[in-house]
Amino acid sequence: MADIVRFGISLENELLANFDTLIKRRRYSNRSEAIRDLIRQELLKKDLEEYRDVAGAITFIYDHHQRNLLNKIIDVQHDCQDIIQSSQHIHLDHHNCLEIVAVKGNSRKVSKLSDMLKALKGVKHSSLSMSSAGRIK
Repeated sequence: MADIVRFGISLENELLANFDTLIKRRRYSNRSEAIRDLIRQELLKKDLEEYRDVAGAITFIYDHHQRNLLNKIIDVQHDCQDIIQSSQHIHLDHHNCLEIVAVKGNSRKVSKLSDMLKALKGVKHSSLSMSSAGRIK
C-alpha cells in the first residue's frame, strides 16, 4: 500500500456544506475519497492536454440501415487498429445498433477516432470516456 500523507485544508462553511452534500449524493464514504477523485480528475485533464496515454471507450448508436455506414465504420476502425483493443456490436432493435470500442493510446489519436466515428452519416449519438492508462494512482 502507498504511503499515506495527512494534510489539512481550510474552506468557507458554505463551500464545505456544498461539498458534503456532493459527497452524500455521490455516495463517497468520506471526504478523503472525494478529494482523491477530484485530484485524479485534474491530473487526468493534464494528461489529456499533454497528449499522454489514456484508456477508454467510445460508444455510439447508429442506424444499421444507413447505406454503406457499416463499411465506413469498419474502415475507420481498421485505420486505427493501433489504439483499438476490442469492439462489441449490440443489436438494440430493428434499426439501431450500439457499438462499444475499447481504446488505449495517445489521447489525441483516441479523440480523433471518436470524432471520425461521430461524424459518419447515420451515427445518431456518440460519447467518449477516457481515463488515465494507469499512470495516475
